[in-house]
Amino acid sequence: MHEVDQTTEQMVRSVLAYAENRLRMNPVPLDKSTMPAHELYERLDGLIRDAPRQPDEVLGVYSSVIAPSVISADSPRFLGFIPAAPTKASLLFDMLVSCASIQGISWLEASGAIAAENTVLRLIADEAGLPAGTGGCFVSGGSAGNLSSLAVARETAKKRLGTDRRLRVVVGTDAHSSIVNTLRLLELDALVVDTPDHRLTAETVRSAVEADPDPSDVAALVCTSGTTNAGIIDDLAGCGAFAHERGWWFHVDGAYGGSGIFARSLRPKYDGIEQADSFILDPHKWLFTPFDCCAVLYREPELARATHTQDASYLDVIHTAGNVAGEWNPTDYAYHLTRRARGLPLWFSLAVYGVDAYREAIEKAAWLAQETAALIKRESHLELIREPDLGVVLFRRIGWSGKDYDDWARQLHEDEIAFIPPSKWEGETIGRFAFLHPDTTLDLVREVLARTKP
Repeated sequence: MHEVDQTTEQMVRSVLAYAENRLRMNPVPLDKSTMPAHELYERLDGLIRDAPRQPDEVLGVYSSVIAPSVISADSPRFLGFIPAAPTKASLLFDMLVSCASIQGISWLEASGAIAAENTVLRLIADEAGLPAGTGGCFVSGGSAGNLSSLAVARETAKKRLGTDRRLRVVVGTDAHSSIVNTLRLLELDALVVDTPDHRLTAETVRSAVEADPDPSDVAALVCTSGTTNAGIIDDLAGCGAFAHERGWWFHVDGAYGGSGIFARSLRPKYDGIEQADSFILDPHKWLFTPFDCCAVLYREPELARATHTQDASYLDVIHTAGNVAGEWNPTDYAYHLTRRARGLPLWFSLAVYGVDAYREAIEKAAWLAQETAALIKRESHLELIREPDLGVVLFRRIGWSGKDYDDWARQLHEDEIAFIPPSKWEGETIGRFAFLHPDTTLDLVREVLARTKP
C-alpha cells in the first residue's frame, strides 16, 4: 500500500495540483449543495470495492460530487453560524503536519512540535493576562475544551470539599450547548442563572446563589466571552471575583469570541479574564486556522495533569523523565490520548504574518459589525435588535414571518450571494450576520440587506 510506484507518483501530482488550485482561489467561492441525498449516495455507491481504482478516478468523484456539495465556510460570503477564514500559511502547514504524521502526545516523540505549540499557548495566555505558569494544550474544538476544563473543575472541587457527592456548576441561560452537554456527561448539575439581558453578571449570580437553599455543592462558575448567537461577553470581572470569593473554579468559554483579546479596541471588554482558572478559544474561528483547533489553558496546569494523566504500562516511558524543566506532555492536559499537533499551523501562520496582522483582521470584523448595525438603523423596515459586542449582528425585518426569513436566506444562497441562515432570538425568527472573514465587504452587506426591501 505504501510503495512509491508510478501510481503513487501520479496521485501525489494530482492531489497537490488540486490543492494548489484550491489554495490559489481568491476569493473562495461560496458553493451550494444542489444534489439530493439519494443522488449523492447513488453517485458514491460502489466506489469503494475490493479491487483498487485509479487515484485520478477517485479524485474526479471528489471534485465533481463531494466538493460541490460542501458549502465553503472560508468564503467571505459565508455569513452564517461562525465562519472560518484560515490563512494560506496555516492551510499549507496543516498539509505538512499531516504529511509528517506527527503524533503530538508526548515530549518524548514530538518535543519540537510541542515546544512550538507551547509558544503559541504562551502568547494567548499573555494576551489574556494569565500568569507565567499557565499552560495547556490544543484539542479538537470548544466542546472538547469545555469538557476537559470542567472535568478538572469537578475533580478539584471534590478534593477541596472532601466529597464524592454530585456537584453543580453555575451557568447562564445563554451558555453554549456544549456546556449543557458537558455537565450531563460529567454528571454535574446546572445552577441556571436567568439572564434577562442575555449577559451573566455578578449581581445575577449573587441573587441566584442567595436564593438557592444550599449552594455548598457548587464546583464552578462558567462565563462566556462571546456567545455564539449574539457575541455577548459576560461580566468576567465581576463573576470571576465572585467565583474566587466563594472558592469556585472560574471557567471562561471563549470558543468563538475569546480571540477578540488580540484586538486593541475590544480588549477592555474582556477585563477580568485574567482571573480564569481555565480558558478556551478556538483558533479555527477567529485566529484563522484550519479546522479543528481549540486552545485550552489552565492557570494551574498541575491540577489538569492530576485529572487527565493516563496510566498504562506502555505509557510509563513518556512519564519516566519526571518533572524535567520544559518537558510537556499534551496528553496530560485534556481527556484525549492520541492527538495531532493541531497547534502547529497557527504557530507557522503567526510567525509568517506577525501578530499585528491578526489584530487588524479581528478589528476588521468588529468594524464591519458596527457599520452593518449603522446601515440597519437607517432603514425604516429593519430594526437592530442590540448593539454588537463583537462580530455578530442581529436584526429584525419588520413584518416578516419565519417563512419569509427562510425564503430570503434560501434565495441569497441559490444566487450565491451569501450564506446567511436565520436564527432565533427570544423565540422569534430573526436575521443574523456573523462576520469573521477579513475579506467580507460592506458592499456585500448592502447587497444582502437590499434583498429585505419591500
